[in-house]
Amino acid sequence: MSIEPIIGRYVTVTIGGIEQRIYFEEAGEGRPVLCLHTAGADTRQWRHLLNDAEITKVNRLVAFDMPWHGKSLPPEGFETQEYLLTTDAYIETVLAVIEALKLDRPVLAGCSMGGRIALQLAALHADRFSGFVAIEASDFQPAWYDIDWFHRPDAHGGEMGAALVSANISPYAPSSERWNTLWMFMQSGPGVFRGDLSFYTKDDSLIRRLCQIDTTKTPVHIIVGAYDLTCTPEDAKRTASAIDGATLAVMEEVGHFPMSEHPEGFRPFFVAALEKMPKTEAT
Repeated sequence: MSIEPIIGRYVTVTIGGIEQRIYFEEAGEGRPVLCLHTAGADTRQWRHLLNDAEITKVNRLVAFDMPWHGKSLPPEGFETQEYLLTTDAYIETVLAVIEALKLDRPVLAGCSMGGRIALQLAALHADRFSGFVAIEASDFQPAWYDIDWFHRPDAHGGEMGAALVSANISPYAPSSERWNTLWMFMQSGPGVFRGDLSFYTKDDSLIRRLCQIDTTKTPVHIIVGAYDLTCTPEDAKRTASAIDGATLAVMEEVGHFPMSEHPEGFRPFFVAALEKMPKTEAT
């Protein structure tokens, strides 16, 4: 029997004038690294890295569930609302968590929609961070699927979401981790995946902001999986080329959910990304 070093707690922040109770997990000490999950998922995607003693020896990894996701409940009165994530709300949430947890210029590591918002923050609020690791991230892709299928009375939204996710997982991913990843999406709250994808597939504002990113002040490193159908290597390369000084790595045996689908395949790329980020006195 073993007890994992991950510690889970709650913090209350104000987003859009409404108090939100946010669940977060952390492990390690040293340089803070704030980790963002993908659309429709939660902090469990980061569990392998949070349990990695070599990484947490010099890095304090913090991951949180966005409102409506995982253990972060929706706001009071959610039953009368339609959940649709926006860029402004997403940015406000990330900054509110940083402020509440007193994270001093953390490295921001986000995947998929988390990678997209990492690039938005690199353009708009770079001074709050020491660097950005944008995983499966690009400027914009319109949906090649109908997002309304993920919230219909005649379809199981969680299973529909898992089907889309499955197509974006590498064939090299271990079967157990493939199914652990799919399980998270099967458990997603009604309409949550759809609401996240609304942000991901409709807001193209990042395209005109890429030129605002100054990598001489805060480095940007983009990582993409070769088996990602949603954010292809070509998408990531196009985005990296539009950011002066950004660096890029392509993972040959990984898909769209690297930290959960294929943690061993992702680990060396994540370690290399952290090595590109500024060190703090603690590290």
